[in-house]
Amino acid sequence: MSVIQSIRDRGAWIIFGIIALALIAFILQDGLGRKGSRMSTSSVITKVDGKVIERGAFEEKLKMAEAMYAQQGATRDQLIGSVWTQEVESIVLSNEYEKLGLVVSPKELNDILFGENSPFRQEFTDPKTGEFKVDDVKRIVAQIKKSKNVEQNKMIIEGYINPAIQNALRTKYQTLLIQSAYVPKWLTEKQQADNNAIASISYVYYPYQAIADSTAKVTDSEIEAYVKKHASAFKKTEETRSISFVTFSAAPSSADSSAVLNQLKTLKKDFQEAADPAAFIAKNGSQIPYYNSYFSKNKLQMALKDSITKLPVGSIFGPYLDGGNYVYAKMIGIKQWPDSAKVRHILVATSNPQTGQEIKPDSVGKKLIDSIETAVKAGADFASLATKYSDDPGSKAKGGVIEFFPQGQMVGAFNDYAFDKPVGSKGVVKTEYGYHYIEVLGQKNINPAYKVAYLAKQIVASNETDNAASTAAAKFAAESKSAKSFNENAAKQNKQILVSGEIKANDFTIASLGQSRSLVRWVYEGKAGDVSDPTSINDMYVVALITAVNKAGLMGVNEARPVVEGIIRNEKKAKQIIDTKIKGNSLEEIAKNAGSPVLRADSLSFGASFIAGVGSEPKVVGAAFNKSIASKISPAIDGNSGVFVIKTASTGAKADLAGPEAAKQGLLQSRKMGVYRSLEALRKAATIKDYRSDFY
Repeated sequence: MSVIQSIRDRGAWIIFGIIALALIAFILQDGLGRKGSRMSTSSVITKVDGKVIERGAFEEKLKMAEAMYAQQGATRDQLIGSVWTQEVESIVLSNEYEKLGLVVSPKELNDILFGENSPFRQEFTDPKTGEFKVDDVKRIVAQIKKSKNVEQNKMIIEGYINPAIQNALRTKYQTLLIQSAYVPKWLTEKQQADNNAIASISYVYYPYQAIADSTAKVTDSEIEAYVKKHASAFKKTEETRSISFVTFSAAPSSADSSAVLNQLKTLKKDFQEAADPAAFIAKNGSQIPYYNSYFSKNKLQMALKDSITKLPVGSIFGPYLDGGNYVYAKMIGIKQWPDSAKVRHILVATSNPQTGQEIKPDSVGKKLIDSIETAVKAGADFASLATKYSDDPGSKAKGGVIEFFPQGQMVGAFNDYAFDKPVGSKGVVKTEYGYHYIEVLGQKNINPAYKVAYLAKQIVASNETDNAASTAAAKFAAESKSAKSFNENAAKQNKQILVSGEIKANDFTIASLGQSRSLVRWVYEGKAGDVSDPTSINDMYVVALITAVNKAGLMGVNEARPVVEGIIRNEKKAKQIIDTKIKGNSLEEIAKNAGSPVLRADSLSFGASFIAGVGSEPKVVGAAFNKSIASKISPAIDGNSGVFVIKTASTGAKADLAGPEAAKQGLLQSRKMGVYRSLEALRKAATIKDYRSDFY
């Protein structure tokens, strides 16, 4: 849909220049030792081993993350968790760095910024040779040094410099742990033997599914006992809660859809006759903003573009359905355009659209760009003038050259000049950034390009539809003040009761419902059995019942039941099977009494614990290699899927094609991979008190 195209990377090369400017200025000002300033506040978001994360400082980091990731569609709510995790990890790891004396020197940071993984690499790499132009970066240092924009410097320090330092420290820390991995010779030999060990068995198998679940009911006390016995597996570090809920749809009805369509149809004639489509769309409103330029067919991302691109100029297509909109498309113009262009330019910046700040008066900028144009026409070297006067750091070191870029990447007036003018054209262009003197150097792949205006009306619920849903939800909530009445009323109204997963205090979304921080907060303000007022989420109203409050520590019975019930039931079934079915002194007798055949499994691998046609059965495979029962009938084995009795026919070793070195490397790799889980271990070992839910 062309609305996607309207969210373009406006002036990305300018933004990069600002970042690069502040970044190098920071290095020149010896800012390595400078710590990020924190706002003084008594509000503590989190404590990690006694160190605090204050709300003021956290908000600064959060706002910075919003600015950095806004174009990727990340929302504030989505970023709170990731920024918090980053801050906690920073504190946890910094303790380890201090113990080990790990630091990043100014020289190391310089190598990072201008080495293989330099943040400048993309902008300063020759696309033809792949060479990173380090000297070009250094050439602009003298001019960048003049930058004294404190806010930009602060953003780069917190957003780029400090993360670069932290990544380097983490790499050093992980490298130390990885290099500490060691495997003794005896363990290599044992692993090699285990890898190659194979066995063949005969067995009788009676599956648990052959026993009805109703004969093996599991009580609460049995679940509680199992949880206590296996406490480490069922220990929780934070409280969770659960809800049941019913929904009342407030989605647009068929009548609402028809009303929107009819409204759109009344505008068709005026839309077709409108001489100024931009003004018409601005006056009447459209879900798809007007883009006053051209796109080749392969760049268009709209529904039914094959039909739309066949329209004569001035004609309308539609109405048609595009997502949640009814749309008319009007062909405004058709041109022959390249799909990519190469230019060089000199920017005289007069304003910063991101901040709204004036860089220099417009009249001063216009006078300077006119002087530059006059100088070029008189024979002055374009590249030298770009290096001296251009305010675009991303291109000035290249003589103002911007390599081939696609349609729609640059701001409107700049884009149109590059694609509309023939190669060799030179001229002054005004954009929201200031004045550009542009020369078109090259163009590729000339094809038809289309300017299309879209009149799009969103299909939305009417007030009547929304009010009906809201009223029904309010009535349900008013009549359902207990768990009993909630369930009874849901049954009377034939409402399906849905169940959430575990909800944590800092969650912003609820499974199957979507984002609803207000409902999460209500869940944690209430108690089990409370029923909520209606909450509007997306296109529905939700009434919720708090069904469980699961405190930190050992899981409660209801919380553990989904995991434990099947395990205990299978234990009970195993006892039934062993007591009633496993009779006899040979596999044949046992098979006859159990009503199951004697089966065969060849080439069982000690390291795989897998039986073909059955699945993963580590107890059974382990018994096949048990020397104490070799060539004997094994005791009954309660496996994962049923009860087994086996007799080992043979054991041996397969040909070792890999050798001991492969076994050693496998063990080493396993230990090295464990290093990447070390952060989680450090976090668990730390004392973390999280108060985020008090603020967000």
